[in-house]
Amino acid sequence: MKTHHNTLRARLLAGALIAATGLVGGLANAAEPTAPAATRGVEKRPNFLIIVADDLGYSDLGAFGGEIETPNLDALAKAGVRLSGFHTAATCSPTRSMLLTGSDNHQVGLGSMAEILTPGQQGKPGYEGYLNDRSVTVAELLRDAGYRTVMAGKWHLGLTDDQSPAARGFERSYALLQGLQNHYGEDQNEAYKAAGASSTFREDGKVVTYPKGVFSADFYGDRMAQYVRDGAKDGRPFFGYLTFTEPHWPLQAPPETIAKYKGRYDAGYEALREQRLAKLKALGLVAKDVKPHPFVDVPAWSSLTPEQKKVEARRMEIYAAMVDRLDQNVGKVVAALKETGQYDNTVIVFLSDNGAEGSRIDTVRAVFDPAKLAALQIDNSFDNLGRASSHVGYGPGWAQAATSPTRLVKGYSTEGGIHTPAIVEGPAVKGAGRIVDSLAHVTDVEATVLELAGVKRPETYRGRPVAPAIGHSWVQALASPDASVRGPQDTVAWELFFRRAVRRGDWKAVYLPTAPGGAAYSREAVLPANWQLFNLKSDPAEAVDLASSQPDKLKELVEAWNRYAADNGVILPPAAPPAGAAPAKPAGR
Repeated sequence: MKTHHNTLRARLLAGALIAATGLVGGLANAAEPTAPAATRGVEKRPNFLIIVADDLGYSDLGAFGGEIETPNLDALAKAGVRLSGFHTAATCSPTRSMLLTGSDNHQVGLGSMAEILTPGQQGKPGYEGYLNDRSVTVAELLRDAGYRTVMAGKWHLGLTDDQSPAARGFERSYALLQGLQNHYGEDQNEAYKAAGASSTFREDGKVVTYPKGVFSADFYGDRMAQYVRDGAKDGRPFFGYLTFTEPHWPLQAPPETIAKYKGRYDAGYEALREQRLAKLKALGLVAKDVKPHPFVDVPAWSSLTPEQKKVEARRMEIYAAMVDRLDQNVGKVVAALKETGQYDNTVIVFLSDNGAEGSRIDTVRAVFDPAKLAALQIDNSFDNLGRASSHVGYGPGWAQAATSPTRLVKGYSTEGGIHTPAIVEGPAVKGAGRIVDSLAHVTDVEATVLELAGVKRPETYRGRPVAPAIGHSWVQALASPDASVRGPQDTVAWELFFRRAVRRGDWKAVYLPTAPGGAAYSREAVLPANWQLFNLKSDPAEAVDLASSQPDKLKELVEAWNRYAADNGVILPPAAPPAGAAPAKPAGR
C-alpha cells in the first residue's frame, strides 16, 4: 500500500510539473506538452471521454436512423457532430488496439484476434494477441502529461498483469479482459472455467470477481460516473475510456427494458431495413437514390413459420433493450459530468468498434464437449431468452438491416463490417448538428486527443521505439464545415482474416477470400480470389464491381495495398496450390 501511494504521488508530482512548466528534461519518457492552435488561449486543458459500443449497428441509434430509444446519445449528436464517414477494423480487439495507440493493428500486436490466430501467424511480430512493446497508448502519454486516466469496461488487449489497463497507462480501471461476458456475471463459476468459457476481470490490475446479478451496462456506467465524481476535485484534467459490452452477444437485458420493445419487430428484418433506410435518407446520412445491398444468407421473413418469427422478433427486442440500456448509462455519466461542473470542458467521442454481428449464435461458442456444454445449463427456451442463463445472438437478418445500405457485417472488410457510427461533442466542436462526411478512421482518435491536449507523440517511449502513428487529427474538421479529415489521394488500408481492402478518395478495392464450402461467415480463407473495385460515392452498397471496366484504378489501389502490407508486416496464407492439386491441410487444424 505504501509503495502504491508513493508511486501515485510521484505520478501526480510529475504531471503537475509538466502541466505547470511544459518541461520534460528531468522526466525521462514523458510526453511533451505543446500548444496547438486549437487550444491556445484556453485556460484549462480539455477532459476526454471516449465511449465505445460493442458490435453496434450503423443505424441503431436514433441520430443514425434507428427506432431504438437513445435520447442521451441523440442529444450528444444534436449538440455535436456525426461522423458519417467513420471506419474501424472489422472486429473488436484490432479496432481497440488502433484507437488507443494511433498505429496500425498489425504493428502493435493485434494483426489478428488472439483467439483465432492461424499457425502461420502465431509467434510472429505484430500477431502477439496483446499490445506489444512497440505500442504506446494515449492513456500512457496523457498520464505522463498530467492527466488523470480512468477506464471501465471491455479491454480485450491482453490477459496478464503486465498487459492490463493498469500496466498501459490507466490509474484506475475495472476491466473485462476477454472479448465478451455474460452480462450478469454468470460465467465465472467452475462449469464455465472447466469449459474454457469464463470471463476474467481486473480492478486496478488485480484479478477480481464481477458482482453477479448486476447488468454490465449499469455496472460500467456506474463505475465511470463514480470515477468522474471522484476526480472532480483532483485538479487535473481526465481521460476516460468507457467501453460497454453492449450489444455484443449473448443477448441479455433487464426484463423491464425488454418489455418496452414488445411487438416492435413483428414485421421482420426486411421491414426494419426499409424503415431505417428511409430515415437515413431523411437525415442526410445517405443519398436519396441509394439502393441497399441485397441480404446475404438470410431467409425471407415470409418464409419463416409463425414460431420462428416469434423467436426472431424476441431476439431483436432483447438487442434493442441492450442498446437502450447502454444509452441510459451514457446519460448517467453525462449527468455526473454536469453535476461536477466538468461537462463544458469535456470532449466526448462515441463510436462502435465494428459493424453489427451477423453470425448465427445459439449456444456458447467454442465449447465443443457436450458434457461441458450441458454443465453450463444454458436455457434458450422462448420465455427465458434475455435472462442470464440464455445465450443467443440476433443473426444475419437483423444485422444486415442495421448495416444497410452497405454490404455484409462484422468480420468483413466490406463497408458493413468497418463503417460504423461516431459522434463527437464538446468544446472543440463548432456548428451543432453537423454531419462530417469525409473519410475518418479509428486511429484518428489518438491524433485528435493529443492535439487537443497539447501533447506531442514521441518516437520512443521508455527507451524503446514505438510504431508510427497513422491517424489524421479531426480538430480542423470539428471546427469548420469547410475542412476535411483526408484528401482525395490519402490512402487507408485494412486486413483481417485475410480479407483486404484499400480506400483512396471515393474508390475502394476489396478482396474476400473464398470460404470453404461456400459458407457466408467463415473466417477460414481459401485462395485464390479476385479483387473487386467500387466507387463508394455512387455505390455505397458495393454492389457494382468496376474491376473489369477500370483496370488502371484497380491496379493503382492494389499496389497501394501491397505497399501497406509490406510496411506493416501483414501475414497472408500460403499461395494456392496448382490447379488439380490437393490442398495442404494446415497444421493444428
